[in-house]
Amino acid sequence: MRFQAPHSPTSRHRAPQPAPQPVPFAPAMPRLPGVPASFGYLGATPERPFNYMYQPPAGTPWQNCEYALQRMHVVDARATAARPSIDREGYELWDAPSAVDDFADEAAIRRYYYAEAAELARWVTGARQAWVFDHLVRRREAGRPALGFGRQGDGSNPAAVGRVHNDYSEASGRRRLDLVLTDPVALARVERFAIVNIWRSIRGPVVDTPLAVCDARSVSSRDLVAAEIRYPERTGEIYLVRHAARHQWAYFPGMDRHEALVFKQYDSQINGTARFTPHSAFDLPDVPADAPLRESIEVRCLVVFE
Repeated sequence: MRFQAPHSPTSRHRAPQPAPQPVPFAPAMPRLPGVPASFGYLGATPERPFNYMYQPPAGTPWQNCEYALQRMHVVDARATAARPSIDREGYELWDAPSAVDDFADEAAIRRYYYAEAAELARWVTGARQAWVFDHLVRRREAGRPALGFGRQGDGSNPAAVGRVHNDYSEASGRRRLDLVLTDPVALARVERFAIVNIWRSIRGPVVDTPLAVCDARSVSSRDLVAAEIRYPERTGEIYLVRHAARHQWAYFPGMDRHEALVFKQYDSQINGTARFTPHSAFDLPDVPADAPLRESIEVRCLVVFE
């Protein structure tokens, strides 16, 4: 009898092997110290968004768009290894004491603080000239109601703004240059200009509703939506912002009167620099009921480069 080896199945008879499954592991990403916060991003809107900054005409809604709260991590910018740059992230914090003691004194603000702010804007941006063209004092409301656009009633008592926005759009940023520089000769010489916001606490350390800024590098032009802001005497245009998980938020805890946050609102240079820095107020978690309410001043400044 001939010996027969045991049958060995060929490859065509071998049972198919399951495809390898992706490994459900990934390196843990480092997370800087910070706090969780809810931000009011633009939601669904079938038309060009608008928001009234005063009691709208009878039968007209305050706004024609919805906002959705999104939970984000807000980094403690004081803990970052590299100091933020106004031309990279879009913002910088400066130690910049003011000679103004009473920020309820409008005359002192215009006479002294405007000059201080213009000098600071030039110093931070490296610009040749700077002009402050408006300011606003904001006060958090008693009881800390839900954050909105910071204007109720006749709009005469501005509060903290909890909507993610940028003060200028591409169109309104360019229009502001014409409004500030009315000399046609000086206007014709401008090759690059920017608009910066200088934000300062005027009561003491901020312990309840600080201002957060979004890293300009994490924001896409697709996230920005031009919207109307309607005042009694005019209509302005800003950018509202759609949510994206890539947005990187930061704040400077405990900002005090001697500090100033300088951030970019518009830059006419389209490449190689931060152009728009979305921002929003947010409520810190676990704020004691008797904590002092945030009071702040912001000025907007046009800077012209060489």
